[in-house]
Amino acid sequence: MPALRKIRYVFAKTPLRAPLVWVRHRNIRQTDVFLASYPRSGSTWLRFMLLEILAGQASGFSNTNEMLPDVGKHSSGSPVLPGSGRLIKTHEPFRNEYEKAIFLVRDPRDVALSEFAFHRALGLAGDDFDPYLGQFLRGGVNPFGSWISHTNSWLDAADTRRAQILRVNFEQLRAKPAWELERILDFLGMHEVRERIPAAIENNSLARMKEKEKARPQRTSKNGNFIRSGSAGGWQAALTPRQAQLVQHYAGNLLARLGYSAVESLQGQLA
Repeated sequence: MPALRKIRYVFAKTPLRAPLVWVRHRNIRQTDVFLASYPRSGSTWLRFMLLEILAGQASGFSNTNEMLPDVGKHSSGSPVLPGSGRLIKTHEPFRNEYEKAIFLVRDPRDVALSEFAFHRALGLAGDDFDPYLGQFLRGGVNPFGSWISHTNSWLDAADTRRAQILRVNFEQLRAKPAWELERILDFLGMHEVRERIPAAIENNSLARMKEKEKARPQRTSKNGNFIRSGSAGGWQAALTPRQAQLVQHYAGNLLARLGYSAVESLQGQLA
């Protein structure tokens, strides 16, 4: 199975994937809404909370993946939105099919660390983070391009009003989950279920999410954890000054565009 996984992983990063992506985006309804993010940006946690709010039932890995599915599996998604719309998860860069979407964005320095741990647990990355970080910034660690190109595609689509896009920052969601979830419900036109927000937050704390993974192990559960710390700003203790400066070199303009500040003391330390 690990060998087959690696073959699929390599194939997914080639142009041969394009027809498959096109097929996955068939039969989209005008009332569907997408929950978009780069991998390891917190979409699992957000989907768990949204399932409890929108459908009024306890969330777990099975029912969340079935009811709020990945694009390509959306034919069986539950019509939890007005007009029988479905909430569909995607990690793809912006596409014209995405007429209305919630775009969840997270500091790329935390994303890179989380994606590295995830790929190591799957046997898709070695132990050296330095080359991995370079691949992450230039594109090549997953089928969705670099974090930079992916994020710019969504921000540009929002700025040019090619679609209705609500941007949600993971860090704000962690700090003020009730506030951010109310924003999302306003965007979805689902004001009437806002009283479910407090319970959804409580039922999907980090400790509860880890309990759900223990009850329903995921692909990485044997070698690591699918649910990790979910930290905001953990990169400051994990990245070396050189690694942090490398991110700033490649993504500094985009970090500023998103309101993510650099650590001034790291400036100029890349020899």
